[in-house]
Amino acid sequence: MKQIFSLAICVASVATAFSQSDKYQQAMETNVAALDTVHSSEEWDNIGNTFQRIADAEKTQWLPYYYASLAQVMSGYMINNGQVSMNGDKTDPKADKAEELLSKAEAMSKDNSEIYVVKKMIATLRMMADPQTRWQTYGPAAAEALAKAKELNPDNPRVYMLEGQDKFYTPEQFGGSKTEAKALFEEAMKKFDQFKPESNIAPKWGLHATRYLYSQCN
Repeated sequence: MKQIFSLAICVASVATAFSQSDKYQQAMETNVAALDTVHSSEEWDNIGNTFQRIADAEKTQWLPYYYASLAQVMSGYMINNGQVSMNGDKTDPKADKAEELLSKAEAMSKDNSEIYVVKKMIATLRMMADPQTRWQTYGPAAAEALAKAKELNPDNPRVYMLEGQDKFYTPEQFGGSKTEAKALFEEAMKKFDQFKPESNIAPKWGLHATRYLYSQCN
């Protein structure tokens, strides 16, 4: 009788775990698919909060913390409209929150190219608030993170997308170039064509932005 009771508990535990895993997968699939439909700071905040709720419920998955961090950065970019802006009072808290969330993701997934991509984006967000005084700190930090992302995965298309964005948005007198940006966006699009995500909830974002910026280089 005791053996039957123990077996029943074991079966129930497995069924519960499977149910939770299935619920997590469905929630992630829905929200990852929605990333390409988000176009404002408020929408990024909303989807970021959703990913954080998933992350806090699971606690052992790096991806929802990663996406929650990415959403904070993108929300900050939208506040700046992708441009340099003295909005540090609004964007620095988002960078702080992004770093907090990303550190949780990194604790579960070391030496991950995708995490270093977001590290680069966080450093850029901080720098955009006041480039003249912040360049010496966050310029090298952004470059170092992007170089590490490329070292960990030279085929990561988001690395080339970000390299292209740096060339695109930087004034020519400071090293920017629409011609170089276009070549980097072309390389990014080739990488996107060849890129195979590890799963249907793994990072695959960036192609739409790359295509748009490429079209602006002509």
